[in-house]
Amino acid sequence: MSHIRTLLVIGMVASIFFTSCEEEQKKVTLESLLSEMTDRQAVTHLPDPSYILKQFSSYDRRSTTPGEKGWWANRDFTHFIREEENQGRREFVMFDAQGPGAVVRWWSTFAGEGAADGTVRIYIDRQEEPVFEGNILDLLSGDMLASEPLAASVSPETDYKQRGHNLYLPLPYNEHCKITYECDAVQIDDTTRKPSIYYNIDYRSYADDVQAESISPAVLEQNRENIKAVGQQLLEGFSGQPRNMMEESQTLEPGESTTFTLEETGKAISYLSAHIESDDRHQALRSTVLSVSFDGEETVWIPVGEFFGTGYQVYPSQTWYTSVSESGKMESYWLMPFREEVEIQYTNHGDEDIKLRASAGFDDYRWNSSSLYFGAAWHEHYQIHTAKDPELEDHKWHFDVNYVDLEGRGLYVGDALTIFNTVNAWWGEGDEKIYVDGEAFPSFLGTGTEDYYGYAWCRPEKFTHPFIAQPTGKGNLSPGMTVNRRYRTLDAIPFQSEIQADIELWHWVKTTINYAMSSFWYARPGVETNVKPDPEDVQKPVALKRSDICSPKVSGGQLEGENLEIQSVGSGTATIQAGPFGWSGKSQLWWRNADAGAKLTARFILEEAGRYRVKAKLTKAPDYGIVQLSLNGEPLVDRFNGYNKDGVVTEEVSLGTHVLKAGENTLSMEVLGRDDRAKPGNMAGIDLLSFKKVK
Repeated sequence: MSHIRTLLVIGMVASIFFTSCEEEQKKVTLESLLSEMTDRQAVTHLPDPSYILKQFSSYDRRSTTPGEKGWWANRDFTHFIREEENQGRREFVMFDAQGPGAVVRWWSTFAGEGAADGTVRIYIDRQEEPVFEGNILDLLSGDMLASEPLAASVSPETDYKQRGHNLYLPLPYNEHCKITYECDAVQIDDTTRKPSIYYNIDYRSYADDVQAESISPAVLEQNRENIKAVGQQLLEGFSGQPRNMMEESQTLEPGESTTFTLEETGKAISYLSAHIESDDRHQALRSTVLSVSFDGEETVWIPVGEFFGTGYQVYPSQTWYTSVSESGKMESYWLMPFREEVEIQYTNHGDEDIKLRASAGFDDYRWNSSSLYFGAAWHEHYQIHTAKDPELEDHKWHFDVNYVDLEGRGLYVGDALTIFNTVNAWWGEGDEKIYVDGEAFPSFLGTGTEDYYGYAWCRPEKFTHPFIAQPTGKGNLSPGMTVNRRYRTLDAIPFQSEIQADIELWHWVKTTINYAMSSFWYARPGVETNVKPDPEDVQKPVALKRSDICSPKVSGGQLEGENLEIQSVGSGTATIQAGPFGWSGKSQLWWRNADAGAKLTARFILEEAGRYRVKAKLTKAPDYGIVQLSLNGEPLVDRFNGYNKDGVVTEEVSLGTHVLKAGENTLSMEVLGRDDRAKPGNMAGIDLLSFKKVK
């Protein structure tokens, strides 16, 4: 009897022991990942369970060694891990990872006949049959697995075939995950790689002691209502009112600040808002800086327009962490914990008074050993040349630029670009390159700037989404400003000691642009960053038009035609055209489709008055018209026939000797018609003007 009793006791102890171990084992499920996605506290702690974030992408495999030949290679499409045969099918492997893990962000786009007509298959835990199978667009941005915003294509204003397709629904797996693509149109050999299939797939890799509930149709069905609720919550954004609010309305003179201070334990900033009025609000959005110090450690220093997601012009948007209204009210929902005290400061670094209405909200928060400070940094490459060496040819002039380097421990949670482009060409061909904890080759090597920010094909149409946004894309393919933003939740990047976030400056044209970079992170106290506060940079004039960067001032006796500042265009379209046509500076001022009798007037600036012998390099082509040029309203004697049957050439012509004034002068072109042999178009082009002072 006692023997039986002993066995029972041992059995009970063993049962308690194994139950305890089972309870302590860390688990990851679709439900837990969905909950984490909308839990603003999640990114304020070191991850538990911890994970490493990695990426598979279709980047050009010639990119092997930083800075060496091939590093900026740009055929970032239709590269796969391998090709294999499954049950007689030719399948290309896009993703192959040991578990436990979870796919947390998947982006793709396609071009070429049949590129998006293939079948994607997701194999889990080495099963022979896929758990999900279907058309790749149905899976990524259709309703196969989820709906908006967890499965979304952007921009909605863009033709569907030119959108970026984004899947944010997490796909956990316990032992292994493989993703393949079967596409009959794919041809890959030594000389051919088509059609164009681009992808970036970010995934979490957990330690072996983590148990993951593998995704399956049954698991998906069990979470249908949860998936729907999370999507709705992400779309609705922040709701509710912080428990404690501070508000301030004040006129700040140049150099003045206003400060919110709270000394209290168990709190976190949960809400910030700002509205700025000024005679020059564009400049004020750049020159007014938000800085935040947590327990005496300043980790935030960033222009208000960049922090809230609108650059330096007001463009409405709504993401999970920021929103901007039509009226210019800007709001932030980042949760920013501190131990004992926080200081939030707005400083006017500009030259004019600003009217600032600002508020700060606070909620309860329990600080512990895994809690992190919020950080944000900004810097601008002001009037940077897009070529590291303008003499290099064949797109070998590109180089990497840095968002931020951090030393410490934490999570990288987002970044943004505010660009002012100066030509009719795409500025963002560059791939992101993010190095974690000292690695020699980046964990993340992507396929293009717009791909990194969730859209595709340089498209300028605006979009807003909980985690990605392009409030304006006016500068994507023409002179103007573009704002791109990406925020991370499940795809936040943990770093144990350091992180280096770079991206290629890969512009299609050698020109000068403004390229401002913001970065966002959470880190343990004591984090070090290479991007320091720079009040002088935020005081530099923002660009609102091309001539703010590319001055129409004659320098060294010359002025590029594309740098003429257009004052008026009677009809047709006047733009900057870039191309390999022998133009000085690789570009020209291009006027096309003008009616006979229409006039274009542009200005240029001379430092000294005097008599100048003026020459112009003008473009000729089969569809160019006959034009009459004038200087300061004085018609020149000869008209210019731009017709040339054998393609695009330039011809230098003398415009005579003229008395020109210091400061602003004008050059005009009037379309007189076209040569009988010319094709329709009535085009005209100015490559270069030269001025030689004579007695």
